[in-house]
Amino acid sequence: MIFAKIDFINLLPFNIYIKKNIKSNQIKSIINYKKSYPSAINKKFKKRKVDAAFISSIASRNEKRFNLGIVAKDEVLSVLLVPGEYEKDYQSDTSNALAKVLELKGKVIIGDKALKYYHNNESKDFIDLAKTWKDKYNLPFVFAVLCFNSNKKLLTKITKNFDKRKIKIPQYILKEYAKRSGISTSNILDYLDKIDYELNIKEKRALKLFLKLTKQKGL
Repeated sequence: MIFAKIDFINLLPFNIYIKKNIKSNQIKSIINYKKSYPSAINKKFKKRKVDAAFISSIASRNEKRFNLGIVAKDEVLSVLLVPGEYEKDYQSDTSNALAKVLELKGKVIIGDKALKYYHNNESKDFIDLAKTWKDKYNLPFVFAVLCFNSNKKLLTKITKNFDKRKIKIPQYILKEYAKRSGISTSNILDYLDKIDYELNIKEKRALKLFLKLTKQKGL
């Protein structure tokens, strides 16, 4: 089974869960990870080059999915728009679409580089797109959804006990991500407090609304 992995900080708890909780050598041996950024993973998933992945919400339409995703309840800090002339972020289809749905113009920045920009920019001359969505629709925003092309039974077994609250991130991994991203370990932990993964009633309603609005705009 090929599982495409977004190697951003926002999926760190899930990646640690997978590493710690797959005890079977047989399962380990059949899972091959392909690391990339969201928009590239979307293309590979659609071409059936990967069996499962967290794919961008806008790409999840009509796909088979689990009730897991990448969710922001309010502000997210890692999906920003700097007002001005529109410039999409090549790494994210959903965030670019979200800016258009919210009718905001500017430069879209996502992921770890956006989080670093947030903490390094004292003027705070940017818009947090998840917070803007929450303010407008009073709903969380779902950035990605765990979808699958095959191996539903195996994936169900692997993911059924995932609970963010029970995941403890080892210090050495935090330091590794801090060094790589240029973001302090404390800021990484604060950021992860803003991320949820379960798709419950409100999250599903938010996803349905977003897909409806993108369809109306021809996205």
